[in-house]
Amino acid sequence: MEDSLAFPQKYPTLSVVLLSVVFRAVHRLLRVVPLPKAVEVDRFKTWKWRNLCVSLVHSLLTGPWAVTCVVWWPELLYKLRSFHTPVAYLLICVSTGYFIQDAGDIILSGQARASWEFLLHHALVIWCFLYALYTKMYVAGTVVALFVEVNSVFLHSRLLFKLAAAHSSPLYGVVKLLNLLTYVSFRLGAQFYLTWYILRHYATLEHAGYFLSSLLLMNAMMLVYFYRLLRADIFPQARRCGAQNGTAKSHSSKFVYD
Repeated sequence: MEDSLAFPQKYPTLSVVLLSVVFRAVHRLLRVVPLPKAVEVDRFKTWKWRNLCVSLVHSLLTGPWAVTCVVWWPELLYKLRSFHTPVAYLLICVSTGYFIQDAGDIILSGQARASWEFLLHHALVIWCFLYALYTKMYVAGTVVALFVEVNSVFLHSRLLFKLAAAHSSPLYGVVKLLNLLTYVSFRLGAQFYLTWYILRHYATLEHAGYFLSSLLLMNAMMLVYFYRLLRADIFPQARRCGAQNGTAKSHSSKFVYD
């Protein structure tokens, strides 16, 4: 067990590449899973369904993993620069492998233009994660950042329900509510905590300027997404009015829509 946990720290590049291949294999395996009727009739929706399913697998794995790490090692919360464990390090390898695979999937599927926001997000995340892997600094901070994946479980599930045209399902209503609650607590909460930590310790942290600018950019993106969620799930009347006035954009080819 100890040898297997030590392998990623000795060979981070190889570990990330292998894990990217694993997530790509998951994507391929999903081809044998039957699709909802509302999805299988559209090529773009078929790709998006499988992409989101892989994202859901990643979130189901890494979200609880990150929370468990903090429960077992509370030092991860207040020693964001220096503290790390083999289990936390492996978590970062897994997540980095996923983000590389997902960015490649978006680009190779011809969705780069429609998904430029997500590619920008992925680029920032991959760079920060690789920095943690190669320097073994900010591993704890990266684990805290992965708290957002708890929310991603419900965010991806919500979109899968919409793709399958299952809006009337009682479970969809539950998922929609949990998505909003975890968005505030796990996604925005984790991001703002990391931002506060870097601002407080700015003078003593290496490359604090880069990490702070990256966090501020991602914070802005997340607030925009939260606004979109509120419009779609809490204030749908405003969205309908916008559509009637001709101000709403078409989402037929956008990677993720409200």
